[in-house]
Amino acid sequence: MARSLLAGVCGLVLLVVPAASAFAQAQTPAAAQKPADQPATDQGSSSDAAPADDDKQAPIAFEGGQLTITQPEQDGEKVLAYDGKQLASNYDVFFDKIVKIGDVNVALVDVGDGGNQCGPAKVIVWKPKDGEIKTTTVEQDECGAPPAAISDSAIYFVPYLLPGEIRAALQWSPTEGLTTSGNLAYTPEPGTDWKDIDPAKYDNIIDAFHNEAVYKAAKALLGDTMPDMATSLLVGGGTEKTASGAFYATGCVPHDCGGNDGFMAVDPAKHKLYFARRGDDGAPAAWPPLKDWPDDIKKALDDARGSGN
Repeated sequence: MARSLLAGVCGLVLLVVPAASAFAQAQTPAAAQKPADQPATDQGSSSDAAPADDDKQAPIAFEGGQLTITQPEQDGEKVLAYDGKQLASNYDVFFDKIVKIGDVNVALVDVGDGGNQCGPAKVIVWKPKDGEIKTTTVEQDECGAPPAAISDSAIYFVPYLLPGEIRAALQWSPTEGLTTSGNLAYTPEPGTDWKDIDPAKYDNIIDAFHNEAVYKAAKALLGDTMPDMATSLLVGGGTEKTASGAFYATGCVPHDCGGNDGFMAVDPAKHKLYFARRGDDGAPAAWPPLKDWPDDIKKALDDARGSGN
């Protein structure tokens, strides 16, 4: 079965954020970003994007010193430093922007392993008045930072959500540091039913969870394991159909393809779902039990296993 990596897990999970519950506190992060005055660089580059030459990024003037990104060894890790003091390192390090939070200039730098299975972490760099340079790293589940929204007083990080998840939304400010703003919960589109399902519109079968009828049926089958099941489908391609009209797809956990793989099938006509996942012990688990699966869907699962998934 042909499979391709998602263009990024980010694109998938961002779809659920508008449907998520509001912050517990009565506050809403500003969506518009407010960059600080553009810093000078050796090559006059803008603070809104990394220089075009990925291997030789220009130094960034910052708070009386310079932020630099260098690669001491060919094919080695890149190093983020401030006036020679190392702040962070990894294979992908790119300057994002400088923003102003209160009266403090704050530099945002993306630092990650590279590849397209996980995005980069966000390294926050600032210098307190009459103090030393400081950093804070924001990352979710060792798989990249949530999207950031900038306000006058804080930076808000909205978490990626998978079906069944509730996660804390974070905020950072120079005075308070990294704190919790409230909780967000994955919520399907209200009022959607089996008749509304259209697999042709799905980039990944996880998109089916946006349907309220599918979500409720999955919750009844999977219970608290629904986020784990969804995670096992994250890296995958489009759907395929069985002779009976059900559709299905396979996937795997980022960085663990072949070790933690998932299978999901949806039968819109019969209002049924089928899930299977290879557990930590290598043995597959199924919801409902495999003995209750129709022959064509069981064959689709067997074919997926035979193709290496």
